[in-house]
Amino acid sequence: MVKYIGKRMASLIVVILGVILIIYLIMYLLPGDVTQFILGTNYTEEGAESLRESLGLNRPFIIQYIHYVWGLLHGDFGISYVSKMPVRVQLFSRFPNTLILVSCSMILCVALSIPMGIYSAVKPKTFLSNLIQGLGMIGIALPSFWLGLMLILLFSVKLSWLPSLGSVSLKGIILPSITLCVSFMASTMRMMRSSMLEVLNQDYIRTARAKGANFREIIYHHAMKNSMLPVITMIGMNIGSQMGGSVLTESVFSYPGVGLLLMNSIASRDTPTILGCLVLMALSIGICNLVVDILMLYIDPRLKTLIIKGIG
Repeated sequence: MVKYIGKRMASLIVVILGVILIIYLIMYLLPGDVTQFILGTNYTEEGAESLRESLGLNRPFIIQYIHYVWGLLHGDFGISYVSKMPVRVQLFSRFPNTLILVSCSMILCVALSIPMGIYSAVKPKTFLSNLIQGLGMIGIALPSFWLGLMLILLFSVKLSWLPSLGSVSLKGIILPSITLCVSFMASTMRMMRSSMLEVLNQDYIRTARAKGANFREIIYHHAMKNSMLPVITMIGMNIGSQMGGSVLTESVFSYPGVGLLLMNSIASRDTPTILGCLVLMALSIGICNLVVDILMLYIDPRLKTLIIKGIG
C-alpha cells in the first residue's frame, strides 16, 4: 500500500511539472509584450527593458521555467505583476472560499443525486422516475454561466430573495452552489441509476429475493454497496472538475475565490498569478483523485489484491 501511494505521489509531481511547462510555454508564446500590460500609459522602451531585466523576462525560456519550478519547490509562487503582492498570499486568502463553494456544491450534489438515482432504478417505469431522468438530461445540457444568470434574474432581481453577488455567507453561497452542482448532480444521478440497475440484475440479488429477504435490506445492504463503487469514482472526479468549473461560476457571481482571481489575472496577463492558480487547481485535483483511489481500496478489497500483485 505504501509503495502504491508513493508511486501515485511521484506521478502527481510529474503531472504538476507538465502542467507548469505547458502553461508557461503558452504564456511565453502569446503575442504582445507583457510589459505593456504592466506599465500601461507609463510605457517607454527604456522602462520596458528595465522591467524585463528585473523580472527575468529576457532570459531563455528553459531558464525561466527552471527558476520558477525551483522557487515553487521552496513555496515561492512569485510576485503578481498587477498587485505587486506575493501570489502565495493571494491564493491562500482565496482558496478557502473556493473550497467552501466546492464543498457545499458536492454536499448538495451527493444528497440529491444518489437518492434520485436509486429511486429511478428501483421504480424505472413510474412518472417520477421519468421526470428525474428528464431533469437529468436538462441538467447536463445547461451551461453553468447561463444557469447562473437565470438564477440571478429569478431569485435576486424578480423575487429579491437572495443576493446577486456571491459571498462566504449562508445566503450568498446558495446560488453559486446550485449553479456549480447542477450538471455534476445530473451526471452522478445517471451513473447511480445505471450502476444500480446493473447490480439489481446480478444473481446474488435474485438469490436474496428468492430467500425472502426484505426489499429495503436488499437495496441498502446488498445492492447499494456494490453500485456505489463507480459512483464514488465519479464523485472524486467531479470534485476536481468543480475546481475548474468554479472559474465560470465565480465570475458570474463575483465570488471571491481562486476562479475569479484566475479570470482577472488572464485579463491583465498576470503570468505568476495565472500559474499559481492553475498549479493550485492541478494539485487539488491530483490529491482528490489519490484520496478517492485509496478510499476505493478500503471499500473493495479485491482492488487492493490486484494492486499488490501489479506492484509486485
